[in-house]
Amino acid sequence: MWPVTNEPDAATTLTAADLGEPALGPLDGRYRRSVAPLAAHLSEAALNRRRVHVEVEWLVFLGTHDVVPGVRRLTDEETAFLRELPLRFDAAAVAELGEIERVTVHDVKAVEYWIKRRLEGTSLADVAELTHLFCTSEDINNLSYALMVRDAVQQVWLPAATDLVDDVVRMAHDLRDVPMLSRTHGQPATPTTLGKELAVLAHRLRRQLGRVGESEFLGKFNGATGTYAAHRAAVPSTDWPAVSREFVTGLGLTWNPLTTQIESHDWQAELYADVSRFGRVLHNLCTDVWTYISYGFFAQVRGQGTVGSSTMPHKVNPIRFENAEANLEVSGGLFRVLEETLTTSRMQRDLTDSSMQRNIGVAFGHSLLAIENARRGLAGLDAVPAALAADLDHNWEVLGEAVQSVMRVHGLPKPYERLKELTRGRKVDQAKLQEFVAGLGLPEGEAARLSLLTPADYTGDASALVSVLDEG
Repeated sequence: MWPVTNEPDAATTLTAADLGEPALGPLDGRYRRSVAPLAAHLSEAALNRRRVHVEVEWLVFLGTHDVVPGVRRLTDEETAFLRELPLRFDAAAVAELGEIERVTVHDVKAVEYWIKRRLEGTSLADVAELTHLFCTSEDINNLSYALMVRDAVQQVWLPAATDLVDDVVRMAHDLRDVPMLSRTHGQPATPTTLGKELAVLAHRLRRQLGRVGESEFLGKFNGATGTYAAHRAAVPSTDWPAVSREFVTGLGLTWNPLTTQIESHDWQAELYADVSRFGRVLHNLCTDVWTYISYGFFAQVRGQGTVGSSTMPHKVNPIRFENAEANLEVSGGLFRVLEETLTTSRMQRDLTDSSMQRNIGVAFGHSLLAIENARRGLAGLDAVPAALAADLDHNWEVLGEAVQSVMRVHGLPKPYERLKELTRGRKVDQAKLQEFVAGLGLPEGEAARLSLLTPADYTGDASALVSVLDEG
């Protein structure tokens, strides 16, 4: 065993000063640049900005819709002032909010107090206590998360994923006529084309994108246990479900009319399952392309100036696909945990969802990083037709399927068994196969046609099938 002496204890010997500005996780350190667009939507600061936004919009709603008798109408200037608050929620505001929360030990209450501070000494001071009126924390949180996730998906994740799929579609079209030996169970099988196999993956990915693009983002706004109890006690004459619907839909969300204290999060589970499934299909693409690279079917020729091996100068490692695989596994695991956990809450409320939802950004971050790496990997590839052709030419036995099928059509005896005897467990070259065909007694035209068939020609409709991608 290698002797280890004076091994440092990182927890006691390293300080933040020693490390500059250390990041505990890779998304906030090594990969920060790649996932930075998500921070504007799914960070803690973004959550608090959205909380300010929802609180402000409710205050504006109360001051413009005559919901509560006696509440005066807000002026256009006052409404504009309020709506500027989330826009001016900067680093100084984040720090101030943190100071307030250290006193309140409650994040949403801290937001309420932060807003009230902004109303002191203004014409809005008389309506400051309407801030958070009738609201439980989850009325603010569920709407904030729905808006955050909606914008992260629609403005960041979906565009990136769509660009990736478009890349695969272009590759499928470019390579639609390049014949390739298939492998089922790892064994030589009926030939296809490289483009057709990429088209299958593009079609699968695109289908999942369609599901994500049709996602609903639900919100609720109905009080401490979803009953409008405080609303009815204070203002019994108002149609509170109608008010709730108008407010939630006015934010651009789908109204959930029946909840406990929390919005049930089922829409989140549905969305994360779809994003995770997209990731599994992308993982399949990465492992297939990695394998094709290992067979020499693709050469890594562009953007590969990096060191492939610290000791073997000839190597160019398919690191982009390996990185994508790892990040898809992390994101998929997180999405599955989110999906499973968020759909359960003890009776009317527990706090497991609060802790879980803080990992939404991490899950999307690893997914986004995987998408970027997969795109970069694909962009550096060129097909190598000579390697594909050599692989086909080494496996003439795959034409046994074609020969026995023609024999069946023409009523020849024991076609499967005779081809099995010829091909199973042994290599068959062109001459041997042509000799076999010539002795079958097939009609002259059929025998001539089969004798001209090569593995590279035996691709059926593979090239034409790529056109399915053009159908939408």
